[in-house]
Amino acid sequence: MTEAAELPPAPEEARTVFGEFFPEAVRYAELLADAGVKRGLIGPREVPRLWERHLLNCAVLSEVVPEGVTVCDVGSGAGLPGIPLALVRPDLKITLLEPLLRRTNFLQEVVELLGLDHVTVVRGRAEEVLGTLQPVHVVTARAVAPLDRLAGWGVPLLRPYGEMLALKGDTAEEEIKGARGALSKLGVLEASVLQVGEGIVDPLATVVRVEVGESPGGVRFATKRAKAARVGRARRRR
Repeated sequence: MTEAAELPPAPEEARTVFGEFFPEAVRYAELLADAGVKRGLIGPREVPRLWERHLLNCAVLSEVVPEGVTVCDVGSGAGLPGIPLALVRPDLKITLLEPLLRRTNFLQEVVELLGLDHVTVVRGRAEEVLGTLQPVHVVTARAVAPLDRLAGWGVPLLRPYGEMLALKGDTAEEEIKGARGALSKLGVLEASVLQVGEGIVDPLATVVRVEVGESPGGVRFATKRAKAARVGRARRRR
């Protein structure tokens, strides 16, 4: 039996959440269960719970993303949460940021196959694209790193007064407490825990929301961004 054959039927909640893009969500699930496993992007044991644990768990993040904003999904991996979010929110402009070539190749194939014109795939690390990637309203992430380290990568990519939304587990509150010093240095004004997915996922999805002020990343990153912008302008003038 192939890994793709082990993918269970989509639950009824998926039809509700993905709406007119439900066929694309099914195709994405099939790709994860087949090519995603073969390429080592997800473990074979995840296939039976792809819908509940991965696609739906990521799609409900849309409940707390504002309308019509720009989003950067940091460490996108196999496209979680970026692809499910893109399927339920065509109003967003989403960048999938991922450093590994085999993953960006997979992401590009998915984006083209599903016709996600509002999604762009960029290969690189967050610290590498700072100053070249246009600052965004929202940074998303899932299972990338502890909050203090994740914030160091994601917060500097934000526009002033933007927010980072990180899907986390049961230790979300403890992570916030342990990261307060680092968050303060990064220009974070507030960090809170949200529960989303009522009536769709059980348990509810846990999201850490990190809100920044006028200097995302703090003074050091503001200087770095300004320097990168000057270099970019100089190159364009050549």
